[in-house]
Amino acid sequence: MKILLTVALICFAMAASAAPIRIKDLVEFDGVRGNDLVGYGLVVGLNGTGDGLRNAPFTEEIMSNILERLGVNVTGEQFRPKNVAAVLVTASLPAFARAGSQLDVTVSAIGDAKSLLGGTLVMTPLNAADGEIYAVAQGAIIAGGASVEGVGASVVQGVPTSGGIPSGARVEREISFDFNGLQTIRLALRTPDFTTAGRIEQAVNREFGKRVATMNDAGTISLNVISAGMRSAAHMIGRIENLSIEPEQRARVVVDQRSGTIVMGQDVRISRVAVSQGNLTLRVEEAPIAVQPNPFSQGETVVVPRTTATIEENAGIYMAEVADNSSLSDVVAGLNALGVNPRDMIDILKSVHAAGALHAEFVVN
Repeated sequence: MKILLTVALICFAMAASAAPIRIKDLVEFDGVRGNDLVGYGLVVGLNGTGDGLRNAPFTEEIMSNILERLGVNVTGEQFRPKNVAAVLVTASLPAFARAGSQLDVTVSAIGDAKSLLGGTLVMTPLNAADGEIYAVAQGAIIAGGASVEGVGASVVQGVPTSGGIPSGARVEREISFDFNGLQTIRLALRTPDFTTAGRIEQAVNREFGKRVATMNDAGTISLNVISAGMRSAAHMIGRIENLSIEPEQRARVVVDQRSGTIVMGQDVRISRVAVSQGNLTLRVEEAPIAVQPNPFSQGETVVVPRTTATIEENAGIYMAEVADNSSLSDVVAGLNALGVNPRDMIDILKSVHAAGALHAEFVVN
């Protein structure tokens, strides 16, 4: 019996070309941001997959509190239902959300519940970091997994202990923020870069025909609403957010060792270098032998294991000497021509970077 193990790897070499990008896709506007909400609630209606109240006493406590608020006296009562589960409810309150707006929420079990499939979240207040209630969540849960259990085995696919409720929360309190009262707006680049910030400054000033934008640093540009002669900050943002510029990108190589994915930008350069990469082949073969007892003996048939393990080192893969200042296309074409697989290519790039010949930021995930 021969055991073979096959691992599928995928390698992508992507060249990032300079293309006009809208300012709204490159920056965050000062004051235009969301806020995280969290709440502690109870899910009911589960088909025997809820918390074991002996192991999760906090579930019994919140259930008692809810029943007390509904006018049901459960003081001193002993109840052990298996169709309830304690959960944490999270949501994000977007910028400029108004009272009555609806939000998507995520529901996650915190006890030993096996599944939230078919459950309904009971009215749960959602608090922000300041402790105030900004939304209330309630509704039927859509879980993204499945769980099947028998007497001797169980199968779980996905994560049935976590789910979501589309439009499951309603905003009850608005965040007070006078955006139109701002006289200066700051633009924060998602990827700070001096060249990109300078191009945004030039594009905005060119749009208004005068100096209204100032680059503070690699990640911040300030806009003067009064100098622009706009009626409000909202009008100014609406005028500049669709202006397009060509962002500058740093030379970067990103490697994901788990999936064997390699992404390289077009500005990656490699100095003169030569690489030799060897291959190892590991093989394990099982050839068990059945040993029979002698005729008319009282012995038993015995299976004797016989294992053969070998390690072979194949001829090395040699990459010819790369010329100075080679581009991405040259490097990728050379590696592919030699038949280098993604896992070996990752090792080669690590070694080239360690040798100081890879002129780019090297990121390993």
